[in-house]
Formats: sequence, C-alpha cells, structure tokens
Amino acid sequence: MMKGQLAGLMKQAQAMQDNMKKMQDQLAQIEVEGQSGAGLVKVVMSCKNDVKRVSIDPSLLADDKDMLEDLVAAAFNDAVRKAEATSQEKMASVTAGMPMPPGFKMPF
Repeated sequence: MMKGQLAGLMKQAQAMQDNMKKMQDQLAQIEVEGQSGAGLVKVVMSCKNDVKRVSIDPSLLADDKDMLEDLVAAAFNDAVRKAEATSQEKMASVTAGMPMPPGFKMPF
C-alpha cells in the first residue's frame, strides 16, 4: 500500500472516530418510549440505555404483582429494542461508505 493511501485511510478513520463520538453524545440525548399492556406501563430511556422514567397506570397497582412485574419487564424490553434500532440507524450515517461485516453492531 502506498504511503498516500495509508495516510488517507488514517485520516478517514480519524474522521469516522470523531463523528462516532459526536453521534454517541447525540444518542445520549435521544429518548425512546417502550410500552406494554396497551400503554398502561411505559418506560422512557435514552439510546444509551439509561432509564429516565417509569410510568405505571394506577389501575395496575391493585392488581396481581406478578402481572405488573411482567408488564414492567415487557415495557423495558420494548424500550431497549427501540433504543438499539435508533442507535443502529443513527450510527449507519457515520459509517456510510465504510465496509462493515454483516451483523456488526455500532458502537463497539
């Protein structure tokens, strides 16, 4: 590989690293909402998987504890899936044009 090509690759890698850092900072600010039980349980989290809020409809508080726990878990899992999908979508713009192996997840 020629010296100029290597320098170009290094510059491209540095730019991608800078863009990834900016995108990760943006992802920390983006919130997604997971729901279960037709919206009776909601979990709001950042795309960095930090839970911000949990909302439980008061009608569920008198019900079965096991059911409530299942609904909270389902809402959390829904939020995690949405956060991951949003993160993948946003990071795809950073890696555009860079060959990535199938199934490769960003950020590392």
